[in-house]
Amino acid sequence: MAEFNNRVYGAAVVKAVNSNYNADFSGQPRTLPNGVVYATDKAYKYTCKNYMKDVFSGEKIFYFKSLNANLNPLSLDETYKKYFGEFPKKGKDVIKSEVAKNLLSCLDIRLFGATFAGEANISLHGPVQVNHGVNIWKENNIYTEQITSPFSNKSNDPEVEKGMTTIGRQSKLEEGHYLHHFSINPGNLKDIIAVAADGAQKLTEEDIEKLKEAMRRGATWYDSASKAGCENEMLVWVQLNENSKNVLPNFTTLIDLKDEKKEGKYVYDFTKLKAELDKLSSDIKSVEVYYNKQTILLENLPNKTQENDL
Repeated sequence: MAEFNNRVYGAAVVKAVNSNYNADFSGQPRTLPNGVVYATDKAYKYTCKNYMKDVFSGEKIFYFKSLNANLNPLSLDETYKKYFGEFPKKGKDVIKSEVAKNLLSCLDIRLFGATFAGEANISLHGPVQVNHGVNIWKENNIYTEQITSPFSNKSNDPEVEKGMTTIGRQSKLEEGHYLHHFSINPGNLKDIIAVAADGAQKLTEEDIEKLKEAMRRGATWYDSASKAGCENEMLVWVQLNENSKNVLPNFTTLIDLKDEKKEGKYVYDFTKLKAELDKLSSDIKSVEVYYNKQTILLENLPNKTQENDL
C-alpha cells in the first residue's frame, strides 16, 4: 500500500431539513452568539466513523462506543484490551511504543488522531483536522414541538397510578447547510511513527480513499430520529503537490450559497475560492467536487475541477 504524503484542503457540506444535525445538551440545535446555527467537528467525524465501522468491516474503529455484556459502555482501557489484549509491559512499565503501534493499526486513529489517557498516556496528532460547521443558508429558523410517550412517569408513590402519559419536546432546524472546512497533513504522524515500535502503520492512499468515501456519504448513511433529514450535499477536495509548502485559508468564507434557487436548485458560488487557487495553480495537483447534481448547481468553479456524483 503506497504511503500518502500530499496535503489536502477542502470543505464538506451537510444539508439538514426539519432536522437536528447536532444538538446541544438542552436538545436545541447549537447556535453562535449571533444566532447562526453551527455543528461541532465531533458531529461530522462521528458520521464518518460510523460509516467506516459499518462499511469497511475489516478496519478497526477505536473511538466508537462499545458495550459490555451488561450493555454498559467500555472504558478506554477495556476498549484497548478488546482489540489488542493486555497492555504490553516490561516489568511493571507499559511499553508505550508497542501501544502506539497498536493504536496506529486503527483507521480512525491514523486519520483523526487520539488522546489516549489510560494505562498508558499517548497523544497522536491526527493528519485530518475538521473545523466546526457553520450554517451558510440565509435563515436559521429553529422550532420546538411537543411530543408524547406511551408511558407515564414513575410516581413517587408506587401505589398511585398516573392518569397522563409523559409529554416531552423536540427541537429542529427548518433548513440548514453546514459547511465544515478540513485539512489533511500526513506529516502530523511522522513524530509518533518515528518512536512507535517497528511495523507501525503509516497513512496510505487506501486510507484516504476510505476517508473520502466516508466524508461524502457518512451523514446520509447515519439515521436517527433527530438526524432524519440530514444528508451529505457536497465535498470539495483540493490536493496539493507533494512538495508544496503553501497553506490555503479556511474554505468557510470562500464558498457562497446564494439566497435564491435557480431552476429549483441550490446555487453554490466558487468565485472566491477560484481566486485563491489561481494564485497557487502550480502547487495544486487536483481539484475535485462531489455533489448532488439533482439539487445543486455550481458556478465559477476553479480551473480543471473534476465534477463527480456523491
